[in-house]
This record gives sequence, structure tokens and C-alpha cells, in this order.
Amino acid sequence: MTDLKWREAGVGNEHQANGNSAKLYDKAFTGVGSVLRAETTIHHAGEFRVYRRKEGDPKGKKSWRVLRGGVADLHRRAEISRRAAERYLDALAGVDEQTTLEELIQRLGQPRQWGGRRVRPLRPLGDDRTLLQGIGRGEFTLSGFRNRDLQGFFFAAAARDRREARRRSAWVSRKLRLLRAHGLIRKIAGTYRYQLTETGQRAITAILTALRSTVRELTRISHEF
Repeated sequence: MTDLKWREAGVGNEHQANGNSAKLYDKAFTGVGSVLRAETTIHHAGEFRVYRRKEGDPKGKKSWRVLRGGVADLHRRAEISRRAAERYLDALAGVDEQTTLEELIQRLGQPRQWGGRRVRPLRPLGDDRTLLQGIGRGEFTLSGFRNRDLQGFFFAAAARDRREARRRSAWVSRKLRLLRAHGLIRKIAGTYRYQLTETGQRAITAILTALRSTVRELTRISHEF
């Protein structure tokens, strides 16, 4: 959910997903200007992971575990919040990107090499559009997405058996390899999750914005040139 509000202190924009939020708002507002502040709020820590030992086992092996709500994982909470705010600001900075949509599509339309193998070009205006729409969804901004998260965009019903489930997982894995080869996503270390890279954020924002724009809006922009 996105909530845009105009107040006496300035403008505030908040994006919420599963009880957590990313915000952008005016701070120290005066008649001559203000400071733009990005902020992340975590109310449901269980959405995230922290690399730690099991509670009650101070000498045990560390692994990625559920982020706790207390002060013990405060350092990780701060790290997650900072990175989310930085990605938000990076996406905002991408609005001033000078690359044309034609150049962007041509760049993605070139084959790549990944792991010593050739990877096909992306077709953002064709059958890869659904894939780009999926990984560009707002709820994946904070904690990324997994293979099974993307399966819901391509398969309406649940898998009938384990063989079908493995087939679907392998199919999505090939899509993820395609996106990684083109530099649009990266894997989060120690997890099965992926996040958009800065390149991916700019590319997907530009492509989806153009595809969702009306002919009237695009015509007005062309007349400005």
C-alpha cells in the first residue's frame, strides 16, 4: 500500500508491505526549503533474517535465522533499514537517468555469457514482460524475492505433485539465471533470495513506466522535444 500525504510540514510518501514500511518525507521544513529524509520502519521483524547462533546455544553454529524483535538483533535491523533507504534513494536518483528507452532495450536485447554458457537476449516488450513486472513489485523491495515467489506469477494453480513442483522450480531458476546474466538482479548472500541491482531498478522502472503510459502522455512528452 502506498500513501501520499500533503501536510503543513511538507510532503510524505509511505510504502507499506506486510506491516513494514519505507518512507520519504520533508524534514525541517521552512519557507525556503527542507531536507529530504528516507526512513525504513520495521514492525514485523520475522520478515527478515540475521546471521546468528541459536538462542541458548552461545557456542553453536551460526546460520541465517529469523530476525528477533528485541535489542539483540538491533545491529541487523539497522543494517536492513539503512540498505532499504539507500535503495529507495538510488531509485529516486535514477529518475534523472539520461539513457533513452531505445538504448536500454537494445542493450538488454544482446546475448550474454553466464557461467561459460550463452544466455539469450531479454525481450522486455515481449514474453519477458511478465517476468519484469514480477521482480519489480513493491513488496520485494525490502527483503527480495525467492524462486517460489515468482512461481505465483506464472502458475495459477498449485503443483499437482512433487515432479511438477520440481519442474516449475527449474523453469523459474532458468529465468533467474537470465536476469542475473543481464545484471538486473543479484543473489543475497547466505539466502535463497534475490534483489534488483541498481541497473535492474533503473531498467525496470523505465520499461514498465513506458508500457503503462497512455498514448496521450507519450505524445505530450514527444512534443516537448
